[in-house]
Parts: sequence; C-alpha cells; structure tokens
Amino acid sequence: MTDPAEALAAQRAVEAELIGRWPETKLDPSTDRVVALMDVLGEPQRAYPVIHITGTNGKTSTARMIEALLRAFQLRTGRYTSPHVESMTERISLDGEPISAERFVETYRDIEPYIDIVDAAQPHRLSFFEVITAMAYAAFADAPVDVAVIEVGMGGTWDATNVVDGTVAVVTPIAVDHAARLGGTPGEIAVEKAGIIKRNSLVVLAHQPVDAAEALIRRAVETDATVAREGMEFGVVRRDLAVGGQLLTLRGLVGEYEDVFLPLHGSHQAHNAAVALAAVEAFLGVGVAERPGLTGGGALNADLVREAFASVTSPGRLEIVRRSPTVLIDAAHNPAGALAVAQAMTDSFDFRHLVGVIGVMGDKDVRGVLEALEPVLAEVVVTQNSQPRAMPVDELAALAVEVFGADRVEVQPSLPDAIEAAVTLAEEEGDLGGAGVLITGSVVTVGEARVLLKGGEPGSASGSGVGPTAGGSGGNRNGRDA
Repeated sequence: MTDPAEALAAQRAVEAELIGRWPETKLDPSTDRVVALMDVLGEPQRAYPVIHITGTNGKTSTARMIEALLRAFQLRTGRYTSPHVESMTERISLDGEPISAERFVETYRDIEPYIDIVDAAQPHRLSFFEVITAMAYAAFADAPVDVAVIEVGMGGTWDATNVVDGTVAVVTPIAVDHAARLGGTPGEIAVEKAGIIKRNSLVVLAHQPVDAAEALIRRAVETDATVAREGMEFGVVRRDLAVGGQLLTLRGLVGEYEDVFLPLHGSHQAHNAAVALAAVEAFLGVGVAERPGLTGGGALNADLVREAFASVTSPGRLEIVRRSPTVLIDAAHNPAGALAVAQAMTDSFDFRHLVGVIGVMGDKDVRGVLEALEPVLAEVVVTQNSQPRAMPVDELAALAVEVFGADRVEVQPSLPDAIEAAVTLAEEEGDLGGAGVLITGSVVTVGEARVLLKGGEPGSASGSGVGPTAGGSGGNRNGRDA
C-alpha cells in the first residue's frame, strides 16, 4: 500500500473498528483482558526494557523528553502516549516519529485474529485502549526497539499499560483528576498510580503533595525499589527565560548540566525536564552498559544532553500556532494544569491583553479550571468542541459568568467562530505585540483548533480532529482524559 489516499482510507477503517469498541469512558478496573491478549500474542511487552510513566499532569511532555535523551545516546525508541492531539497514529511512535498509516493498519491486522480469540473468551470485548496498547507493544517488539517509553492511560494498577515491568517508574506531579475513579485526594490517587512500581525497580518522583509522596514511598519500600526524589537527589538548579523557551541548569542523579536550552514554556516544563533527565540517568546506569556518551562515574555527555533537550517538541502544550496576534494552544483540562498555564502566562510572556477560548469536557472540575485562568485572562470566549462529552456551551457560559462576570464573557457555540471572536477581541486592543489568545480546556478543543490554525487535513485525525470520526462514541483516548 503506497498510495497516500489509500493508506489514509485504510487507517480510517481501522480507527472506526477501534472506536466501535468499549469506549474509554466506560472503565473496568481489571487487566484480565489485556493480560489474556498479551499471552496469546507471545508477551511482546517483554521484548524490551521499559520506562513507565504515570502522574496527573506532564506525562506526555516528560515522555517526549525522555525519548529525545535516549535517542541522543543512540538507542532505538518506542513511545506510547495518550491522548493524541490530531492523529491516532501519534500514540505509537518509533524513533521519535508517529508510525505511518500503513504500519498502523498492518499492526492492527496482524494482531486482529488474536483479538478475536480473546473477545470470544471474555465477558466483555477488549476496549479501544486495550487494543491500541497491544498494538503499541506489538509494534515495538516487531521494530525492534531498544527501550520503550510508556505513558499510563489512567491511574496505574489496573491501567491497560500495566502489563510491563518497568525498569524505571516515573511519577509526574499528582493532583486531583478523575476523582470518581481514582480518589478525592492526592494520597488516594497515589495509591492507584503506585501500582506501576515493580520489585527492584528505580523510581523517579517529581515534587508531590505530602500524602501522595508517602503513598508512593510506601509502595517503593514494599517492592524494594530505589527512589530518587526531585528536590533531593535531583532537580532544577537554575532557570532563566530565553527567546523561544528557557535556559536551564539541571542537577541529575550523577551530574550537573549547565546551559540546557529547552524550547518549551513554563516552569512546569523545566521540572519535567529534570524528571526526564533523572529517569534516563537511572535507566542508562542500570539498563544499558557501555553506551556511547557515558563518561566516568556514569554522568552523561553534557553536549548530547543539550542537543537532546534542544530538539524537544510537545504539540498542544503552550504551543504558538499563529502570530499577530499570538495564538497559543494548551491542553490543560484540570485545575492543576490550568494553574501551571496561568503561571507560564505570567512568567514567560508579556501579554497586556490575553483573551481565552475555552471548551471543556463536562466531567471535569470546570469551575476549578476557570478560577485558575481568571487572573490572567482579560476576556473569555466559551465554546464547545465536537465530542459528545463536551460541556454544553450554555452550561459553560453560566459558570464562566460566575467566575469572570458577564461583561468579560462571550458565547460562541462553534469553535471556529470562537477563535475568530477571540482574535477580533485581541486585535481591537490595537497593540498586537501586547495582545494574545489562549485556547485551552481540553485536548479535543486544542486538537481541533490546531487543525484549523495550522492547516492540517480535517478528518485525518480520526477522533480529536474536525473530521467525520470526530464525534465517535467517546471510544478514543480523548474521550477519557481530555
């Protein structure tokens, strides 16, 4: 299959089959089905070492940084992340790039007979997320990769990804999200997320609330795992703003690295970088011997570290997609993520008039998101994305009026109209250098806006874009954590 149109059509057909499965909005706290599938596939997830990542915010950006570092040290990587911003193929990456449409289809068709076997033997068919997780593990084994960087979908213990035994377990900051499923406090949520910590593994912990840290360390003790904590064994030594990002000094587990340019905005990304560096140091120190770029005592080659971080991208995370006025998109969808965005707006940009475009999912802490963003937004245009789970625009408007006041809220049910209205409000300020637009509230909202503003092909995204499958049954990863 070499014709691009034919490949895209085949990809869409597979996506339709995946989306028709048990959606991710309906969860069963069990790994029984995915364990059964791995068994009949011959345990492909055992074919390579794994860095396993959980947490509430920052997982995807941290995964992308870890991958960039590993590739700088001449390792072939597989990366599995979710949700996708535009195309479902983004979830499964080889050597830093999403797999092709052809490979996506081939991987699914290769394991389809085994999926059918498990479906027939289980009380419920495999879910969308279970199947695409299996696709990732199979693709990585087939490549083959030297190491896989795996992001948890939700939680940890019973997440479909948790059929791997990670050499390194990474926990990004934990905050309250998915409270109905994971718990109402960071400590309760951490108990679930701690399930990825396996016996004798290495655990890299970002800054955590006290109750979350206690739960994670308790699990590490139970499993004889070795723990490295941000602020203790590693961390950010210095952070300076720079054109297009920030300049960092990072203290790793075995070395200090100066003049590290990171082309991402926000102090939260600096902390993600420190976590990624520690994870790679831990992995290379125990998982791979005699690798190029290692120096005496286990420290990494500083030039390769700088090269890796300078190459990092994280689509949909404070990404500038237009100039004059500046338009940024960010996938923050819970209060902690929105607070990080608000802080970045203050310390990394110099907007004198910032207009928000907000479209959210109805099952999120919407008031918390609005309250976090209120101090930095002069006005807000509320809207609604294409997913069935989206909060109706009238409900969102009512909450926004309570938080912002009626004179600062405009309602536009259509996302394209909302973006146009926000740009107009920014342009009316006259000084375009000091005016900007921030589009946020959901990965789905950001994905659809990105297609509109960057000229992607509508519909090629299969679920988070503005194409024919965008409405789906909620069965894509965007339906669960968006």
